[in-house]
Amino acid sequence: MAEKDLEDGYHFYERQSPGLGFYFLDTLYSDIDSLSYFGGIHNTIFGYHRLLSKRFPFAIYYKILNDIVIVSAILDCRRNPSWIKQRLIAR
Repeated sequence: MAEKDLEDGYHFYERQSPGLGFYFLDTLYSDIDSLSYFGGIHNTIFGYHRLLSKRFPFAIYYKILNDIVIVSAILDCRRNPSWIKQRLIAR
């Protein structure tokens, strides 16, 4: 599901300006890569750790199971918090 979230974000930003979607993906992949060092230090929201992206208004929701970071969702922070909660519960 997190892959679909990235794809949706890519298409949204690519419609705004050609090339911006690729910048979005590069930024979010970099944020995800940082979890190999910093996974587990972020606040817990709705039962998931939440990493806020440095450049875009997106949050990466993840859990740690047996020292492995599992990214469950990458969601737009501008959405209604109840929508975000429902999306996370469904996963």
